[in-house]
Amino acid sequence: MATPTQWVEGARLRTLPLSVAPVLAGTGAAIGMDRGWGAEQLLEALLALILSVALQVGVNYANDYSDGIRGTDDDRVGPFRLTGSRAATPQQVKTAAFGAFGVGALAGLLLVVLAGQYWLLAVGVLCILAAWYYTGGKHPYGYAGLGEVAVFIFFGLVAVLGTTYTQVGTVSLASIGAAVGMGALACAVLVANNLRDIPTDSVSGKNTLAVRLGDASTRVFYVFLVALPFVITVVIAPWNHWTTIALLALPLAKGPVESVTSGAVGLGLIPALKDTGRLGLVWALLMGVGLAF
Repeated sequence: MATPTQWVEGARLRTLPLSVAPVLAGTGAAIGMDRGWGAEQLLEALLALILSVALQVGVNYANDYSDGIRGTDDDRVGPFRLTGSRAATPQQVKTAAFGAFGVGALAGLLLVVLAGQYWLLAVGVLCILAAWYYTGGKHPYGYAGLGEVAVFIFFGLVAVLGTTYTQVGTVSLASIGAAVGMGALACAVLVANNLRDIPTDSVSGKNTLAVRLGDASTRVFYVFLVALPFVITVVIAPWNHWTTIALLALPLAKGPVESVTSGAVGLGLIPALKDTGRLGLVWALLMGVGLAF
């Protein structure tokens, strides 16, 4: 039976910056639009944060379950997995995944009611379906090289713009830029993860984008994704001068980029995952502050 510590490890808390970051950026954009942002909007931001974090934990447990029952994690190099290690039964991990999805669904429902935008319920359903079928079901799209597309959409566009929209009822061009930048950084984390797993994924039949592109091209793609948010920062600066403070996050890109471009493999890429997540969180925080001003 898995210990509480192992359940925490299985939740992969190091990935949570990816769920916090878009809410920070989206809330900053909402504040900056000056449409009566106040206590109600703060509550909506907190609900968006709970929703985002719960979905992240849910998808982590769902991936643990689905990859575990397929045998993908039998020779895993990366973080501890509950199902693959046999520390917990597949049913226990599946139950934990849907428990987290349930928390996210409840927060999302309250958020929709407060915002009065009931059509967003359909978006919430799509988020949960995307989280489950990334590695779940008979034909998981993560095994077909489409994981990065989903991460860009849901951790970038939907998370940032959804946060902004529920608070002020509209979005701005600057918030769209922040959403694209956040989506790119979230994709960069997944790309680094899948780069590390190319050898084992190739053998297990998990045809991620990294497997399809190959080692060298995946490393180039990673650098592009990390650079894109800073290009966006420069592009929107003439209209939102304060957003240039997001460039202060640039030094944080040095470590993970050097790790990826140096040819690191296996365990040597794990620091790049953590550092890319930290980069995404800091960039989103600074971008959010800039947009708020």
